[in-house]
Amino acid sequence: MELLTAAQMRAIELAAIESGEVTGLELMERAGRGVVEAIFEWRPDLATAPGRAVVLCGPGNNGGDGFVVARLLAERGWAVGAMFYGDADRLPPDAAVNHRLWRDMGEVLPWGEPPEADLYVDSLFGGGLTRPLEDDLRIARPMSRPDIAERTMAVDGPSGLCLDSGRTLGFALPAAATCTFQRGRRGHVLGDGPAYCGAVFVKDIGLDPLLDHAVVGDVLAEEPTRLAKAEPSTLSKATPDHKYSHGHALILSGGVGKGGAARLAARGALRIGAGLVTVGAPPAALIENAAQLNAIMLARVEGADGVSEVLQDDRINAVVLGPGLGVSERTRDLTLAALAGNRATVLDADALSSFADAPEALFDAARGKKVVLTPHMGEFGRLFPDIARSLAEPATKGPACSKVDAAREAAARAGCIVLLKGPDTIVAAPDGAASIVSAAYERACPWLATAGSGDVLAGFIGGLLARGLQPMTAAETGAWLHQECALDFGPGLIAEDLPEMLPAVFRKLGM
Repeated sequence: MELLTAAQMRAIELAAIESGEVTGLELMERAGRGVVEAIFEWRPDLATAPGRAVVLCGPGNNGGDGFVVARLLAERGWAVGAMFYGDADRLPPDAAVNHRLWRDMGEVLPWGEPPEADLYVDSLFGGGLTRPLEDDLRIARPMSRPDIAERTMAVDGPSGLCLDSGRTLGFALPAAATCTFQRGRRGHVLGDGPAYCGAVFVKDIGLDPLLDHAVVGDVLAEEPTRLAKAEPSTLSKATPDHKYSHGHALILSGGVGKGGAARLAARGALRIGAGLVTVGAPPAALIENAAQLNAIMLARVEGADGVSEVLQDDRINAVVLGPGLGVSERTRDLTLAALAGNRATVLDADALSSFADAPEALFDAARGKKVVLTPHMGEFGRLFPDIARSLAEPATKGPACSKVDAAREAAARAGCIVLLKGPDTIVAAPDGAASIVSAAYERACPWLATAGSGDVLAGFIGGLLARGLQPMTAAETGAWLHQECALDFGPGLIAEDLPEMLPAVFRKLGM
């Protein structure tokens, strides 16, 4: 699903109007009808029992949408009051027309604390807000009360939420549901967006022909069947090949008592379909690992020279390192040796943090290679402190810096794929391509926040790299499958459960 920025949506609407295919008034009417449809899809009980509605209308075209909603609800027998914030003489032309139409037939309430109603519609600012709400809309704060929010439908997005970043501008008005048009926006799935938007409904207002020719935004990762179709090697083992046809992944392990993370990654790589997986462990940790590995092979790997030696086997085509290795000069040396071996590589956890004082050394070694960095926000801040600071600064105006912006900038700097983890996982490439693999709404799985789950994700991606998928696709697909396994398992999940869910997920996908 393509996600648009607020500016991209405005450009598409303007192109539609300038082409003569539709007028601004027609678009506003379609949007209003879409909101009313969404209200009754969200709350079917309201369709058969008209009550009292309050529509908050702002000073721009989003407010114009609100006046259309007010009129359409009134035509269905609702008692409607439209609260208008702004100067009617300064409304955009199309919004001004709908303001006059509503004023001729309904009630325009003075701006103030909203009266009691069965339904509230937040049509104040939507996606167009570029300033904080705090200064002059404090009176709207009662709309943030839970008892009102649970009866509120937002138009485009909750007022005060930056729809490019999912960050609040001062404060935002939460809603139980949101209706947007043609495509979702980044802010619906990033940051605080899911918490403020509630259920999101996307309504068609006839702009798809323009989208075909537009430079559109980011893409939500879809089912891995779709992602794999673009690759020479698919996720299916339908051909009668031998195990080496599906790749050999090497997972580097920490020392004594530190091998669990590597074993989790190795299990993930094997379950996702790598033909062979080897754990490379220091000599003192060989017996410990041997006692817990069966289908996964074991090799002695001591220091950077050991990495170079084991990679003399050309059949090893993917490497995963970082989990459980420890933050140390030794880990840095292992990482540089692995990157010098020119294999598809996943760098996670300690392999990232070990370069906190010299990130450019890592980037120089990774740039232009098949490398995926998989930091969480803490590790991201160690490698990209200036970018992390920009992302952490309070959002005072829109469009605010987003997690997508941060991941894209990081990928360009590192010269490789960056997967920035979280409920709104971002996968970004040096050329600016980006995907949001969202664990929000119906895909929410907070139980995935458990020790070791990131190690399994690193193994999933490493296994897919071994299978032959390109780094961007391997990262997207691995993240999507990681969520899918968690969703299928449900609460009570621990990291060891994730690889064991893959066979059922694959069967569900028809593989």
